[in-house]
Amino acid sequence: MDIANKLNTYIRDSIEEVKKVAWPTRRETKNYTLLVIGISLVLAAYLGALDYIFNWLLEKILR
Repeated sequence: MDIANKLNTYIRDSIEEVKKVAWPTRRETKNYTLLVIGISLVLAAYLGALDYIFNWLLEKILR
């Protein structure tokens, strides 16, 4: 098999596999996106608070 034939087979097989994918609906995509943003914000606030507390404690210890 030459390289052009292999590439053609790969592209054809890839298109067939993409057709089998169960794509999320627009609403599901929106909900999952908002969930990821919300969890990211909560995690960022938590880590920011920990950073602030540890920094404050380290300053107290080093003085």
